[in-house]
Amino acid sequence: MTINNDNELKQILETIRTVASVGVSSKEEKPSFGIFYYLMQHGYQMIPVNPTAAEILGLKTFPDLVAIPQKVDVVQVFRKPEDVPSVVEDAIRIGAKIVWMQKGIVNEDAARVAEASGLKVVMNRCMMETHQRLLQG
Repeated sequence: MTINNDNELKQILETIRTVASVGVSSKEEKPSFGIFYYLMQHGYQMIPVNPTAAEILGLKTFPDLVAIPQKVDVVQVFRKPEDVPSVVEDAIRIGAKIVWMQKGIVNEDAARVAEASGLKVVMNRCMMETHQRLLQG
C-alpha cells in the first residue's frame, strides 16, 4: 500500500534526515537538480547518486546506493519506471526506510517488493511539492 495520506507524508517529511537521490542530474536546468537543491536548503542531508558526475552542488556523488557509507532514511528516485526494481533492491540492501518515486514514476511491482521488505513507498509524487504544500503552507 503506497502512502497517499497527508498525515503520513507530513510525518515522513518531519522525521527523515538523510535522502539519497538516485538519478539526480548535475545540470541546473533539470527538475531533479532543483528539487535536490530545495530539499538541501530545507535542512535535509542530501546524497547525490549519479555514476556520471563527480559532484553535485559541492557534494560527492556515489555511483549507486550500496557505495554510500552512511545510513539513508529515504531513497528518492529520479529514474525511469523500468529502472526502479534495481533501485528498490539496493534500497532494501542498505536498510533504507522509504522509497520515494518522484512525480511521473510508477512501478507497482517494485513497490510491492519494497513493502514486502518493510519499506514505506511513496509513488508518483514530488517530494519538493509535498514539502511546500504540507510544511510551508
